[in-house]
Amino acid sequence: MVAVLGIVEVLKIDSDRLVLGVTTAAFLILYGGGLLLVARGLYRTSAWSRGPAVFAQLIQLFMAYSFWGGGTKAVSVVLAVAAVGVLAGVFQKVSMEALTDDPTKDHPVL
Repeated sequence: MVAVLGIVEVLKIDSDRLVLGVTTAAFLILYGGGLLLVARGLYRTSAWSRGPAVFAQLIQLFMAYSFWGGGTKAVSVVLAVAAVGVLAGVFQKVSMEALTDDPTKDHPVL
């Protein structure tokens, strides 16, 4: 979704704000690509992906807080519920065990 916002930003770049538009679009596209890599890592139960996933959800919680108030309360609630859901999933015991960086878990003890 973040990468889609970056693409929309590219389509809306105006010559009056060229540098701001290009840097914003580049950031959103790179951030969205990074989130896709983290999601792939979580899907493959790679231990490295847990930290970036938690960090991204904490950023999303701060974004939800920034949307609180006025006509954007619904956006805030959706962002917060999604972030809390992902955090709950990542911190479940089964997930923690699957994402633990234990070099002996694939190899039996001799």
